[in-house]
Amino acid sequence: MSLIVPDWNSPSNVKAFSSTRVGGFSKDEYRGLNLGTHVGDDINLVQKNRKYLQCQEDMPSAPVWLNQTHSTHVVEVLKPTLEVLDADGAFSMSPGVVCSAMTADCLPVLLTNTSGTQVAAVHAGWRGLAGGIIENAIAKFKEHDPQSEIMAWLGPAIGPSVFEVGSDVVQAFVDFDSNAKAAFQTKPEQGKWLANMSQLARQRLNSVGVTEISDSNLCTYSDPELFYSYRRDGVTGRQATFIWMT
Repeated sequence: MSLIVPDWNSPSNVKAFSSTRVGGFSKDEYRGLNLGTHVGDDINLVQKNRKYLQCQEDMPSAPVWLNQTHSTHVVEVLKPTLEVLDADGAFSMSPGVVCSAMTADCLPVLLTNTSGTQVAAVHAGWRGLAGGIIENAIAKFKEHDPQSEIMAWLGPAIGPSVFEVGSDVVQAFVDFDSNAKAAFQTKPEQGKWLANMSQLARQRLNSVGVTEISDSNLCTYSDPELFYSYRRDGVTGRQATFIWMT
């Protein structure tokens, strides 16, 4: 098993990592540590992968899994639960609650405050990012502590050299902030652009006062041995990014 541990200045009681596809029990196109139950893989193998990861990483409880629909909804989780929650972000102030975000190209964003009393995991696809999911997550922090100083880590996602989008995606971001145009590069093909998800996330974080941002700089599309990628493979598994407080 191979994990990605954030290189950020988080409080010592905050634990976080991103999984990869290395290890695990899934086979064929899902080969490795697939954590997604919704992608067509053998459910028994996915559950085996999940339990294996939980035990190997000594998680305090089973992760809180989300039914992700590219929404902008962030749910506050008060205690560990086996219920799958309808949201694209999870926020908690309770030690032992493992927040998670599943991805296979979308951007996982981890958040914590500097005092280590609040954490969140966000699934930021372009729709959620354009719609304001990062702002909604930060609002959860501020709702409980208006003075909360927040830091962010951007996990593995499809990189800016391969994430091709149409003009509608560019327009969705530019309509919110004209400076977003700098995160898109034109392609020779008419109406096609390359999008920099990390840059777009940084812009949104900066807009709500978050300036301490670390980036994994890892591209899911470009590394088939390490990561699942929906854009690359179509039928594939999911990795996940986790954060919790001890």
